Amino acid sequence: MSLSRLVSALVAIPVALGMVFLGGWYFTLGIALLVYLGQLEYFQLVRAKNIAPAAKTTLAVSQALLVISTLWPPLADTVMPLAGTFICFYLLFQPKLATIADISSSILGLFYGGYLPSYWVRLRSLGQPEASNLPFGGYFPTAFDIRAMPPGLTVTLLAFFCIWAADIGAYVFGKMIGRTRLSAISPKKTVEGAVAGVLGSVIVGAIGSWLLGWPGFPLTGMALGLLIGIASLLGDLTESMMKRDAGVKDSGQLIPGHGGILDRADSYVFTAPLVYYFVTLLLPLLQG
Repeated sequence: MSLSRLVSALVAIPVALGMVFLGGWYFTLGIALLVYLGQLEYFQLVRAKNIAPAAKTTLAVSQALLVISTLWPPLADTVMPLAGTFICFYLLFQPKLATIADISSSILGLFYGGYLPSYWVRLRSLGQPEASNLPFGGYFPTAFDIRAMPPGLTVTLLAFFCIWAADIGAYVFGKMIGRTRLSAISPKKTVEGAVAGVLGSVIVGAIGSWLLGWPGFPLTGMALGLLIGIASLLGDLTESMMKRDAGVKDSGQLIPGHGGILDRADSYVFTAPLVYYFVTLLLPLLQG
């Protein structure tokens, strides 16, 4: 691992953990910044294909979606189709006739870059209003009792740890024993690394379910870890596919040693909705 890559990780991890612990508008602001920068990179990839998306409109409605996800989480799903309709209306009245590619890339930018990340805000908000003890809806634990913390905090931390375990496991074991190429989309990824990454996520998920006292331990934690491990891998491959189509190596150069925001956040895009519905739909059924 290069020095710049290591230094970037040492800076990014404490910042990410600080956002997660505080929650409230602090977390929303951090996610909003990542969404904004990630969508800028996405639209750069799109323009490399000579497509003209409704970038500014998509950026604006995505930020509005994050605000609504913080204020009224149940209303967020209503905003998605309305925002998509607004983007289509905007393209409809442009001087230059919009193409199918212009419309579809704009909607994908909203879905991939705005709607899916909004689930992190919704996930972290679980139990936050009742536990808030800081301005702007923030929270700081007065005692480090995991089960006394807001469920949104503990589950978000568990999801992050699973993703990190998947990334580290895939990277380390892929370097050590990786021999079989996983996909032509990303030639450096190996089957051995992918399996190790998913197993790492499963192990962390099982430990987390024990610490949080989930029903059905350890199967519930292992199931969540499996979902996160697979979704993390698919998110990585999806972003690689977009970069390959655009003909670029990295989505950007913002993070030294890592590339762009999308290069580091791709594993998080598809995981948030899965974790959110796992803890809000499946776990209550098991507890009942």
